Amino acid sequence: MIKKILLVLVAIIVIFLIGFFIFVQTSWNKKYDWEGPALKVSTDSAVIAHGKYLVLGPAHCSSCHISSFEDMVAADQGKNVDLKGGIKFAMGPIGALYTRNLTPDKETGIGRYTDAQIFRMMRHGIRPDGISSMPILMPFWKMADDDMIAVVSYLRSMAPAKNAVPENEWTFMGKAVRSLSSTFKPIEHPDAPATAPAMAPTIERGEYLARYVTNCVGCHTERDMMTYQAVGPEYAGGMEFEPWPELHEYLKEDPNLWLRTPNITPDPGGVLVQYKTAEEFIARFRKGRAVAYSPMDWGPFSRMTDEDLTAIWMYLNSLAPVKKEIGSVIFEKEK
Repeated sequence: MIKKILLVLVAIIVIFLIGFFIFVQTSWNKKYDWEGPALKVSTDSAVIAHGKYLVLGPAHCSSCHISSFEDMVAADQGKNVDLKGGIKFAMGPIGALYTRNLTPDKETGIGRYTDAQIFRMMRHGIRPDGISSMPILMPFWKMADDDMIAVVSYLRSMAPAKNAVPENEWTFMGKAVRSLSSTFKPIEHPDAPATAPAMAPTIERGEYLARYVTNCVGCHTERDMMTYQAVGPEYAGGMEFEPWPELHEYLKEDPNLWLRTPNITPDPGGVLVQYKTAEEFIARFRKGRAVAYSPMDWGPFSRMTDEDLTAIWMYLNSLAPVKKEIGSVIFEKEK
């Protein structure tokens, strides 16, 4: 009798595993036939100039859409590099991502795609091929129409650079996470504004930037590193970044050093209290990078306007203080 029960249980488990395997294989790359926003790029020089500010500044596209560590460092220092993508971001047991070619090359870049396809990617997190991306890494779903138009107008104006980028790599675990986690689902109702808050030192402007452009909330919130869903209070820090061996080697840095994002709420134990005035906050950003391998986009952010940096400072100071002890920002994992 026990043997029969065990056989039935084994059969149920096998059927479940087969069913789960089929589910994952047929759903991880589900395609979404959604329309993108009805926006069109502009050739107006002022619009393109604003797009350049966003791309190379607060939206920090130049931090990731490069092809080498050499270009990564150069872009951080404010040098002109082709945003042709191709650098590989390892994501542990779920796979690896390759950044896309943002130049208007007609074979390997965004020159292959319509305006609607590009705007849909930014607004809904749906790639031109219809497969969902990972919107939290590009949190532009509530970027205002005018800012979005400026960004794509600037990208369209750049010189094309041919660079065929490999497809992203997903392990079976990665495919399972994609199938089950909301982090990998498109943004259905983004409710984005038509115009961005004016570039002025206001809390409204600061929140807009921190959430939907600079993405302060993305990194300064503790997250499950498998699904990237938040597991801690917003802006309270604690997200851990594993060493990137190849980058550490390139920079001649200790490959055993991890990083942990600090608490940027106005709690006395956080880092924001170090900057009593907006001028002190701006001065820190103007200094740029202090830790060579920090994932913080110090280069692009150092080139933001005083108004935008002040707005972020005002917004962060308007938040409710969150007491969260995160320990040392730079640390080694116990072996």
